[in-house]
Amino acid sequence: MKNQIFVFTFVLVIFVLVSGCKEKSAGELPPPSVQVVQVIQQEIPVIEEFVGQTYGLFDISIQARVDGFLEGIHFEEGRRVRKGQLLYSIDPQPFEAKVAGSRSQLAEANTMLVKAENDLVRIKPLAEINAVSQSDLDAAVAQRDAAGAAVEAAEAALESAKIELGYTKIYSPIEGVIGKTEAYPGDYVGRGLTNVILNEVSRIDKILVNFHIPEEKYLEIVRPFLAGTDSLRLQRQQTNRGLTMILADGTVYPHEGKLEFINRQVNATTGTILVQASFPNPSLILRPGQFARVRAVIDIISEGLLIPQRCAQEMQGIYNVYVVNDQDEVEFRKIGVGSTYQTSYLIVTEGLAPGDRIVYEGLQKVKSGIKVNPVLKDISNSESEN
Repeated sequence: MKNQIFVFTFVLVIFVLVSGCKEKSAGELPPPSVQVVQVIQQEIPVIEEFVGQTYGLFDISIQARVDGFLEGIHFEEGRRVRKGQLLYSIDPQPFEAKVAGSRSQLAEANTMLVKAENDLVRIKPLAEINAVSQSDLDAAVAQRDAAGAAVEAAEAALESAKIELGYTKIYSPIEGVIGKTEAYPGDYVGRGLTNVILNEVSRIDKILVNFHIPEEKYLEIVRPFLAGTDSLRLQRQQTNRGLTMILADGTVYPHEGKLEFINRQVNATTGTILVQASFPNPSLILRPGQFARVRAVIDIISEGLLIPQRCAQEMQGIYNVYVVNDQDEVEFRKIGVGSTYQTSYLIVTEGLAPGDRIVYEGLQKVKSGIKVNPVLKDISNSESEN
């Protein structure tokens, strides 16, 4: 019995000692170290990207204005052409024959006019002495006037025939780059059922980019320009002057563009409005029909707040961060977020203040209410490189 009491007492003492050691060691564990960053406050340009398509400064379709068989092509496809350079020729023989026929009709009309004038000259003095009736004189005058009108009609027909003959030579209306021909010698071309667009010439020393923006985005962009003081509106206009174009391969086009115009109306079917920008193209690398992204600074947030994207947790559009307060305790906080900035930052609209410390690394170590050892991290270089 005494041995049992002794064993029980020994076990009890050991248990108390072990429990005391555990409590003591637990109480002595230091708070976990976590990396934190401070909320950045700075001037933030608000950037939007729009998908657009490129067009030449002028894109002019080349068509035949008279019917006939194509006789010749006088250019190299895909090369530059001069204004007034001969591009196509159509068989001129039918039109030359028409000109010859019109000249013959004009000569006949002139002959009839001379005869009618001579008849009038003979009849007029006879009418003055009543040797012929007044009706004969009136008939001679009418004949002279009709012959004169016939001459004018013949002259107009001849001029029209000459114009049609001139249309058998098709010249470039502008200086630019010509594309692939859609018709070849021997093809029948013209304005009838075979109304073929022969080619297209584009002036591309300046490229236009058309893109569409939603109606609500248009209102969002325009309202800041209409609000505020004159100096603020001037600052916004200067800020929004330059446009950047991102090409299909992801490279940034080296030349800055400018806004040309905003269309007069919103498309009722799509709910978008057409916007056009222009970019210089001195190297002629840009061609009509390319797809590109236009990047524009639409506003400036004078005292905006930024945090790294990796600090925020997002679920169903709701963003949360862990904030370390002045007592080095962690708080779980919901924040409002705008758009992204430089791909790695979020623009914070509510929930944080300048200088707030938020957990940057070690999110798995923290939870709301625990005490931590915050280690401030400088992200000025690391984030900009990402």
